[in-house]
Amino acid sequence: MTKPKETPKVRDPRYPFTAIVGSEDLKLALILNAVSPGVGGVLVRGEKGTAKSTIVRALAALLPPVETVRGCRFSCDPASPDPECPDGPHEAGTGSSRASQPGAVRPARLVELPVGASEDRLAGSLDLERALTEGVKAFEPGLLAAAHRGVLYVDEVNLLHDHLVDLLLDAAALGTCYVEREGVSVRHAARFLLVGTMNPEEGELRPQLLDRFGLTVEVRASREVSQRAEVIRRRLAFEADPVAFAALWDGEERALAARVAEARARVADVVLPDAALRRIATVCAAFEVDGLRADLVTARAAIAHAAWQGRAAVTADDVREAARLALPHRRRRDPFDAPGLDEAKLEDLLNQDPEDPEDGPGGPEGGPGGGSEGGPGEGDSGEGGDGNADADVPQGDAPPSAEPDVPDAGRDVGAPPAGPPAGEDGERRPTASTGAPAEPVAGREQVVAADPARRTRLFTVPGLGAGAPGRRSRAATPLGRVTGARLPQGRPSSLHLRATVEAAAPHQAGRGRNGPGLLLRREDLREAAREGREGNLVLFVVDASGSMAARQRMRAVKSAVLGLLLDAYQRRDKVGLVTFRGARADLVLPPTSSVEAGAARLRDLPTGGRTPLAAGLLRAAEVLRVERLRDPSRRPLLVLVTDGRATSGTVEDAHRAAGLLTGVATVVVDCEGGHVRLGLAGTLARRMGAESVRLDDLTDLAGMVRERRSAA
Repeated sequence: MTKPKETPKVRDPRYPFTAIVGSEDLKLALILNAVSPGVGGVLVRGEKGTAKSTIVRALAALLPPVETVRGCRFSCDPASPDPECPDGPHEAGTGSSRASQPGAVRPARLVELPVGASEDRLAGSLDLERALTEGVKAFEPGLLAAAHRGVLYVDEVNLLHDHLVDLLLDAAALGTCYVEREGVSVRHAARFLLVGTMNPEEGELRPQLLDRFGLTVEVRASREVSQRAEVIRRRLAFEADPVAFAALWDGEERALAARVAEARARVADVVLPDAALRRIATVCAAFEVDGLRADLVTARAAIAHAAWQGRAAVTADDVREAARLALPHRRRRDPFDAPGLDEAKLEDLLNQDPEDPEDGPGGPEGGPGGGSEGGPGEGDSGEGGDGNADADVPQGDAPPSAEPDVPDAGRDVGAPPAGPPAGEDGERRPTASTGAPAEPVAGREQVVAADPARRTRLFTVPGLGAGAPGRRSRAATPLGRVTGARLPQGRPSSLHLRATVEAAAPHQAGRGRNGPGLLLRREDLREAAREGREGNLVLFVVDASGSMAARQRMRAVKSAVLGLLLDAYQRRDKVGLVTFRGARADLVLPPTSSVEAGAARLRDLPTGGRTPLAAGLLRAAEVLRVERLRDPSRRPLLVLVTDGRATSGTVEDAHRAAGLLTGVATVVVDCEGGHVRLGLAGTLARRMGAESVRLDDLTDLAGMVRERRSAA
């Protein structure tokens, strides 16, 4: 008796797009890019466990199939082949020029770029096997070639190494991949839909790459019980029998794919009326986005949305949906700002008559001379420039400068008097002139707002490290620029072809070579010596005691540390934050890659109390000891922000604690102000063998000048 024929099972089928519950904005953003790839891709931000990767991988099934030149490794379109294709030349309308054949049709590809990929894997490189065995120079395409006319997906895109980010930026901007290395000079088309997913808790994207994503979506898990239950029900059914589950949704998948194909065919005929164009320009100008890319992306997304809805012309509804997805990540003025969009303001802008231009940002309702937010008519603080932050301070009373934990001899000469004495509870007594209480004493706990972050000088760890790739200190890394060749230590990690050939060439006759290719032995192998930049652990140790609590001083300190945090963000560092005040030191932020968390903790940092400098240094030494065990290759940079006073414990205790940090690259930011300086922070820096820099000298004026010149 013959067994019935079994139906072949599909290996690892993807979860169907139409079976996904919720995440409507993300679905729409992906569909708009499927309809019009010119929209520019999608960045998906969200907490872990929100099916970001599942939704993106399911997109491939909705994309129309791609017709390519048969045998072309670079997916050239038979209707308009790339004239500089490495596998060309191709004849338009046919297959390869070597054998005229009809084009091949294949499904659209979704190519995944691993975070730890090499530069050669992404861009392509010399085919080493053919070079060494056949003696020919041949190019092996990379992931950018595979993703051409498809989707390039980067999971955890915010963790991508900088050298890969640079390649992606070039390819995304030019639509072309250039490879110049190891004697290979190749260019090929690389136009792809870039989709990235990320968890903001693990760090943000570089601004240049962030701007390359056309749309962005914030994904959060639903709080509705019924929706969460349905997600679990469907996921368990898929895991129990993926093929049967996919078959249940096959009809809806086909219908959605057909609708995407129809919208893609219709998109070229959609009209963008002048009224809709003016709405787009009005919205982008009102939200103060940088450049004009936001306007272009919004227009393309609005056209794609109109095609998706079956409309022949763009309407205000299309502009609304496009702006919601295209503008949030372009409104950030600071890397620490969370992306977002005021939808009430968007509605007001869309309801304006596009034929009657309203007053723009410089007009009576939005300009610097108006009475709206930011204008001098509201919250003006005169010379102090503190605005509403100091609105609770009576204008007739100067802020106190007395520091209760410092003798009078240490008070700055020329500072205003301390004002009326405080009671035993630390509160200021009412003033005679206003009857209102003056500002609290410096020793009482309070939270002082920070001024905007300032660009700071670059501080590095001396020597050559071997830590995680970054942009701060010099390091021998497997991903940097090639500086030479060396004998491999163990298994070669990155073969230096030219040095290997040069080492083997003199021995070919003695080894009996009589044909093409090289006869190699292990002793001929050479690996590339590379040098790049590493990211460091930047540990901030901040004095938050009463001696720092004078309002203007702490504002300046927070501004400076925010600038240093911004620098750490740009250089891909890990950061930690230790503060000391009262009688103890606290690890406010354990070492993390989320610099935004450090900025948030710093802004909410309370000040007041005595100055336990020794406790702060001891806590810093302990944090660095633990981190050295966890990540021994990441070198630390300690940034100590203090005026050098120690009023809880003794100066000798502080100096003994500083001895535990000998050998750690340290920068002491001297916060002491006034004309008469005790020089305590400078003495401490010398004891630690550290660089000392005054708070006022921390700003990188030369870098700011360079930026302004390049902008001009």
